[in-house]
Amino acid sequence: MTAALGSKARRQDTPRQRELRRIQAELERFYGLERAPNVTRFVRDGDQGSREVVLVRESADELEIALVLPPESKQIPAGGALSDIWLQVAEGVSHFLYLVERARISLPVTKLELELQAEVDKFVLSLGFTADNQRSLLDRLFDSPCFLDPEDTEAGARYRLAHSLAARFVSRVFAANDRERARDRLRAFYRAGQTEKIRIANAA
Repeated sequence: MTAALGSKARRQDTPRQRELRRIQAELERFYGLERAPNVTRFVRDGDQGSREVVLVRESADELEIALVLPPESKQIPAGGALSDIWLQVAEGVSHFLYLVERARISLPVTKLELELQAEVDKFVLSLGFTADNQRSLLDRLFDSPCFLDPEDTEAGARYRLAHSLAARFVSRVFAANDRERARDRLRAFYRAGQTEKIRIANAA
């Protein structure tokens, strides 16, 4: 019995679990955040053809979060390939961490904040602060976006505003080509609320 128990194979993590944890650790390290709960414990699979969504239910003293990911994300490649599926996963982890961090410091969060921060985080994660061609990456992430929600809907207007503000902010942050300064400005942006985020982005 002891030998059998000792030889029991440990269940290996899936590619998606490894990538989720890598993204979480990278964002926590970059922004200097306290370690959050393991995001993989909050992941659920959506229906075929669905897209990333974060579900939140809040009570007086409890916050429940579920990160619903497309089933196609189960075989996600590691390392930040700029596919649509990877960007959805990165956005989901961004949402999760931002919600957890704001709850930790007892501050509110809006849907616009979540979307705006996620747009910035996708650039931070994709760049890795090792790539030389920032302009090319900016073009890939922010030029010619495709929005699923019509412009005259609440969600459509919110996504377009978040995208526009993030593009303006990120472009100006890296225009000076000073990575230390860029990191400081990105960390300050992360800790700002919605009103301050919009002010910073418009002033960038």
